[in-house]
Amino acid sequence: MQMETDIKNHMINSFNEWDPLEEVIVGDMFDATVPELDIAVRATMPEDQISFFAANAGKEFPSGYVSKASEELDIFSETLSKLDIVVRRPSKIRKSTPYSTPHWQTPGGLYSAMPRDSLLVIGDLIIEAPMAWRSRYFETDAFRPLLKEYFQKGGKWIAAPKPQLLDETFNPHYDPETPYLTDRYAVTEFEPTFDAADFIRCGRDIFVQKSHVTNDFGIEWVRSHIGRAYTIHKIDHRDAGPMHIDATLMPLCPGKLLIHPTRLNTIPAQFKNWEVRKAPLPTERPGHNLYMSTSWLSMNVLMLSPDTVVVEAGERNMIAFMESWGFNVLPVNFRNVIRFGGAFHCVTADVRRRGELQSYF
Repeated sequence: MQMETDIKNHMINSFNEWDPLEEVIVGDMFDATVPELDIAVRATMPEDQISFFAANAGKEFPSGYVSKASEELDIFSETLSKLDIVVRRPSKIRKSTPYSTPHWQTPGGLYSAMPRDSLLVIGDLIIEAPMAWRSRYFETDAFRPLLKEYFQKGGKWIAAPKPQLLDETFNPHYDPETPYLTDRYAVTEFEPTFDAADFIRCGRDIFVQKSHVTNDFGIEWVRSHIGRAYTIHKIDHRDAGPMHIDATLMPLCPGKLLIHPTRLNTIPAQFKNWEVRKAPLPTERPGHNLYMSTSWLSMNVLMLSPDTVVVEAGERNMIAFMESWGFNVLPVNFRNVIRFGGAFHCVTADVRRRGELQSYF
C-alpha cells in the first residue's frame, strides 16, 4: 500500500528544466490549422508571413510540411521511449472546425503541437494556461484525457480563469518595436492571460517574461496560486516581439545558463554565480520557410538530464557549442517541426523528472 501511495504522489513531479526526465507529453501536428490574423497573432508573427496568415486563416497548413513534421514528432517520441522515458501524446481533435463564443467567432484553431504553451508544470501541479490567442481557446481539450488520468492517479490539476478574450483584452495600439519600454503589449490588463512557455523553472525560483501573450495580471495569478515555496522573478528583456521565454533565457543545469545574445537588458541577479554563455548564431538554412518563429529556435533545446541535451540535428553551431560546454548531445531531425513555431522544449511538457524541490542560488 505504501508503494502504491508513493507512485500516486509522484505522477507529477517536475521542478526544473534538467533533472533526469522520466515522463513527458509530446505534442501532435494533427489537422494543424492557420490561425486568424488577430492582434495577438499579428504582434508575434514574422513580418514575411503576415500575408500568408491573412490569406489562409482557417485553412490547413501545407499538408506536405505537416506530414513531415508529424513524422519528426513520431520519431522524436520513439527516440525518447527507447531511452526508457514514458511518452504520452494528446488526443487527435480536429482544429479546422470554426467555433465561437457569445462575443466572437474564429474560423478554426491551431494545433496540439506545443504542450509547453498550454500546460505549466510546477512541482506536483499542472496548470492549464489562459492563452491569449482566440485560435487556442480549446487547445487543452486534446490533453484533457491525460489531465484527468494524472488527477485520478493522485496528481494536482487546476485551470486559470478561462479568459473572455473580448476586444478589451487586446491593444490595437501595441508597440511593434519597443513594447518593453512603452509597456504597450498586444494584450492589456483587462483579464489574466499567459502562455505557460513564458515561465521557466529553476527549483524554488521561477523566471517569467511579460510578453504579447502574458500580462502582469496573469503573472500575479500564477504567483498567488503556487504557494510560498516559490519566488517568481520577471526578467528585464528587450525583445521587440516577445512570446515565450525559452529562446531568450534557458537554464541548462545548475551553474550553466544559456542566453540570447541581445534580448536581455540585464541578466537576472540570481545567476551571478552561474556560468552564463551567449547562444551561437543559428546555422543558416537558405530557403527554409518559418511560419511562426525566427531561427533562434536553435536555443529551444530539451535537457534529458543535467549532462544530456537534445539539439536539432542541422544546428551544427549549437551542437559544437554544447559539446564544448561539456554536454552530451543527442541530435534529432526537427527542421519541419520548427517551421511551426517550436522545437524540443516547446513540443514537450515534462510531467515527471527524478528530483526534489531545492534552491539553486
